[in-house]
Amino acid sequence: MKKIFIIIPFLILIGFLGFKLFKNDDVSPEALEMVTSYLASEELEGRELGSVGIEKAAIYIEAVFEKNNIKPYFETYRNNFKWSAIDAYNIVGYIEGSDPKLKNEVVIIGAHYDHIGIVEKVGDDNLANGANDNASGVSGVLLIAQHFAAKKSNKRSILVALFSAEEKGMLGSAHLAKTLKEDNIDPYIMLNFEMIGVPFPDRDYMAFITGHGLSNMSEKINEYSDYNLTGLSEISKERDLFIRSDNYPFYEAFKIPSQTISCSDLSNFDYYHHVDDEADKLDYEHMADLINKTIPAIEAICNTPTKEIKLYNE
Repeated sequence: MKKIFIIIPFLILIGFLGFKLFKNDDVSPEALEMVTSYLASEELEGRELGSVGIEKAAIYIEAVFEKNNIKPYFETYRNNFKWSAIDAYNIVGYIEGSDPKLKNEVVIIGAHYDHIGIVEKVGDDNLANGANDNASGVSGVLLIAQHFAAKKSNKRSILVALFSAEEKGMLGSAHLAKTLKEDNIDPYIMLNFEMIGVPFPDRDYMAFITGHGLSNMSEKINEYSDYNLTGLSEISKERDLFIRSDNYPFYEAFKIPSQTISCSDLSNFDYYHHVDDEADKLDYEHMADLINKTIPAIEAICNTPTKEIKLYNE
């Protein structure tokens, strides 16, 4: 059984990595669908902490990094920690910047890859596959990482972090933030991706930024992308989503702009922590459009001579 457990993700991964992920340098909807569909498949059992499924997800992410020459940030890709007696691990890659000075300033891009596994049965289904939450965010981050690893266009270094135990209280991101703080790194911003799989039907922006009024990140992302890409969600503000996702531990540890890009403030998606959060419910054309408009903004973030994104009143 152990051999099957290791081999299956790599067989699927070979298909993924052989697929044309970009069309004229753009991320393709097909690539996003392929990654999301695997991470949200029955085989991965809802990616609950401590499960066989989350180990398969971790192996998949590690292999994507390795195939795309994204180096481990630590000795291996795994940033290990414990939840009770359970072994847990963030998966962390590193794309070194090209500028001798700016490469010491780190842009952190992340998403959580865990979900909640077995839940209350609805009909015959009791598996919460977590397609939108958050296989969608992971697929976006992996394609962004592949872009920068291939283009080598970043003067600042990029740390690519896929977090575990978000569903247990953001334990993985808190552990990584603490570890990086102890390492005395110089992070510029932390940009997190959460639930990007469905569009808003009635907004003048594509995604909202949590903690919108805390910094000029949304304004700068829109300037850099030359598009009204991000905005303020009043629902996110009311529900205080800024402190409920993996951006927050980095804000606490470093007091830098640390915010989440999301397309669901729970007003436009009915299947949060539900068995029907399935890959076939997502809009991959929308996801590709969002990622392709976000990449130029991240390129600018990585390459401006000075740190233009700042916290207000700091």
